[in-house]
Parts: sequence; C-alpha cells; structure tokens
Amino acid sequence: MAFEEYLLPVGLPLLLVAAASLLRKPKATLPPGPKPKLLIGNLFDVPTQLAWLTYTKWRKQYGDLVFFGVFGNNFLILNSLKATTDLLDKRATIYSERPSIPSIRLMGWEFSFSFMSHTDKWRGGKFVPFDMSSSTDETINIIAQKIVSSALSPRRSSLMLHNLLTTPEDFLEHVEQLTTAIIMAMVYGYDIKSLHDDPIVHLQQESIKRLSESAIPGRFMVNVFPFLRHVPAWFPGAGFHQFFKDTVKLVGQMKQAPFDFVKQNMQSGSDRQSVLRELLEHNEAHGGSVEREEDMKDIAGVAYAAAAETTTATLMVSVMALAMHPEVVRKAQAELDAVVGLGSLPGFEHRSELPYCEAVVREIFRWRPITPVAIAHATHEDDVYDGYLIPKGTIILPNVWAMVHDETMYPDPDTFKPERFLNADGTLNSDDLIIGFGFGRRICAGRHAADATLWAATVSLLATFNIGKAKDAAGKEIEIEDVFTDGMVSYPKPFKCSITPRNELTKQLVSNINL
Repeated sequence: MAFEEYLLPVGLPLLLVAAASLLRKPKATLPPGPKPKLLIGNLFDVPTQLAWLTYTKWRKQYGDLVFFGVFGNNFLILNSLKATTDLLDKRATIYSERPSIPSIRLMGWEFSFSFMSHTDKWRGGKFVPFDMSSSTDETINIIAQKIVSSALSPRRSSLMLHNLLTTPEDFLEHVEQLTTAIIMAMVYGYDIKSLHDDPIVHLQQESIKRLSESAIPGRFMVNVFPFLRHVPAWFPGAGFHQFFKDTVKLVGQMKQAPFDFVKQNMQSGSDRQSVLRELLEHNEAHGGSVEREEDMKDIAGVAYAAAAETTTATLMVSVMALAMHPEVVRKAQAELDAVVGLGSLPGFEHRSELPYCEAVVREIFRWRPITPVAIAHATHEDDVYDGYLIPKGTIILPNVWAMVHDETMYPDPDTFKPERFLNADGTLNSDDLIIGFGFGRRICAGRHAADATLWAATVSLLATFNIGKAKDAAGKEIEIEDVFTDGMVSYPKPFKCSITPRNELTKQLVSNINL
C-alpha cells in the first residue's frame, strides 16, 4: 500500500480529532480564591470577625468572584454589583435557593421565609395570604405597606421627638422604641410602654439577638459539620445543644405571646385593630383552619423579626452619620425650612420636594449597610459564568459592603456625601437602588416600609433638633468612631452625640405634642 493510501484511513481520523479538540470549548474552571489545603480546604482562611472586610480585600487579590471551600462545602463571594445582578437577578431560577444552615432549624427559626428553601411553602402560595392565594412574599409586602402608612403616625413619631427632648442622652433607646412601637402596633395592635420591662418585647429582642449571632462565621461548628447535631449533649464541645434547646423555647414564646394577646382582644370584643387580627378574622370567615392559624403566627413573627432589628440599626446609622457631619445637617435643615417651614413637621406629601433630604437617606443606606453580607443564596444546579464553573449547591455570599464601597461607582466611598446622589442642578440622579435590600427573588419584601420609616424619622429629627458631636467637661468635642458590631445585622457600637432643640419654636412644637 502506498504511503498516501495508508495515510488516508489512519491520518484523517487523527486530523479530525485534533481539529475537534481545537474547536472544543475549554472546560470551565472554578473561580479564583485562596489556595485550599488538603482535606480541610480553606478552613483557616475563613474570617471569623467582620468577614465583609476580608472579602473586600480578597476582591483586590482575586477579583469580583472569589471561591473557597471548607470540608466539601463550596462558597462563592460576589464582590461586584454587576456579577451579583447577572447571577441573582438575571439567572434567578438557578440562584434563588437558600443553603441549609443547621443552626437555623436547631434554634427553631426554620419558619422564617428568609431562610426557607425556594421550593418550600415560601414559593407555594399557601402561607397565610389575605386573599388565600398570594405568596409569602406578597403577604409580607402587604404587611410592609401597612407599616408604611404608620411610619409617620403623629403619635409614634412625636413620641420619639418628645423623648429626645426630655432625655436626649438615651437617643439609641428612643430610636429602638420608635421602630418597635410601629411594628408591634401594626402587626399585633400592641402598644409598648418601655423597652426594658415589656415581657413580649424582651422575648422578641432576645430571640432575634440569638439568630443574628448564629450567623457569625465559626460561632457554631455544627454549621460546618452538620453531623455534630447527632452528638449527645453530654459530649465535650456539644454544649450548643442546650443553647439551641433554650432558644427553641424562647422563639416559641416569642410567637405565642403576642398571638395570644390578639386572640384575647378578639374574644373580649376589643376594637384594637392589627394585621394579625385581620388575618385571623379572614380565616374564621373561611372555616377557621387551625393549620392556617399556625402559619399566621409564623408570618407575624417573621414580619416583626425582619423589620425591627434592621430598621433600628439603620436609624442608628442615621443618627451617627448626622452627628459626624454638621454640614449635612445644616443643608438638610435649610431645605426643610424652605419647603415645609420652620416649626412644622414634614409629611410624606413633602418627600418629592426634598431632594437633598432624599439624597441623605440614600447615602445612609449606602455608607454603612447594616447587612454588609446579604443572606446567602445557593445554586440549584451547575452554572458557568464568565468562563468559571459554579457547582450545584454552592453557597453564594453577596458582599454588599464591597459593592457600596466600589470606587468606580462611588468615589471616596468612606466619605459620607449625599451629593453623590444629586445632579449638578440639585435634582436627584437615577441611582436609587438600595443594594442592602437584597437581590433577585429573595429581595426584602419589607424594603418600602424600611425606606419610609428611615425617611420619616430622619426628616422629623432634622426638622426639630440639631445633631452634632457631644462635648466633654472641658468643652472639647468627643470624636465618634464608626465601629460596628458583628453578626447578620451590624449595629453601630454605642456612641455619644449632642441632640438639642433647634430653637425655642421647635422646642415648643415638641413640648406641645399630645401623647
């Protein structure tokens, strides 16, 4: 056989294979990240304090996508708004799952739709709706809208102002009382008199505190080694079992106590209205399902938990930012005086006429986000993005902190500067996205209520009080350190500031409030 005849049957397949290999798409690789160690992966690379700061540093080293693994669990940090939007918004069908977090269930918090699987009753449309057909998210949104209508309730906002006039040094407590009072009144028709000695408020605060602490990396090793939940409580290092047992009881009481309050009011003929009462009356009119009552108890507890802590923390950031930036206070007050008038309280009808105040609120949300790492998502299936493989089951951590401190979007990001949201002519620009509210199908349903409450409280405070740094005995200003707690929700650590009536007119305005 001639050489050419031999080459044809043997060489042609080889040439075809070679050509196919050249045309074949390269196999996707995992995104970059810290180099794992044998067996343990990146166990010792995972930050245990203020994780968002480490994740942001990693962005400079590895990029917008940072991948790491711990004992077979895959994690992907999203450090840019583009990557987050591309995946969580545009590919929501793949990225709307929640990871399984053992401590959530062990503490009795699995009823919270924030942590539910996308395939559970969160999506099923059977979670206590007003019209018995809405989804969980829609029901929470209905509650949120009702809270919006109460955010500038004369009695509630005025109570905060009155308290600031009498005991301004307790401003952090007054802020917390405002948010708690609004939510408790709307959800349960319950009026609180004090944060310290109200048993129902104590149950809720302690339950939420434990939930927030559980999100700190390394707080519970059962989240890293799920099999530890089967280890007996007497085993060394298994003390978390008692903590979880106590928390389950606490969370049960947190849901039951205000529920019983509403039921008792209904039975006694009280005309006290609330969202929960509306749900219960609707349920009774349609047969009185006990199962639905349990769902209602859950959703009311979720509504409080989802709003109280985050809104309180954001209002604390508001006070801190204003106290640190007197020039912002002066500009906002000048706008309020021109639009509303000195000695009058602003209302929602003035909001569109107050662009600088609106920019202040946007900057409060951006400057120090109280959820610097959004609640984790998880992938429903394998995906490829930007040439990188993202395996099924990967836990997605949106690093909100990195996004709002992206210098390409927000130059000099650590500076509190409302002007970044204004055009040259003083009108608002188009940047109205509050990144801290989450992404995709798991975006915060109560975001409108949170936004309205922050706006209402901030402009009411600005209209009536001067806010600045406190002074020591020698008259020297006490600097405010913008340091924050760790956890699922990050609070400003306690700080001192000065809150005084702007003048005699505003002092009389607040003094004459009928509580």
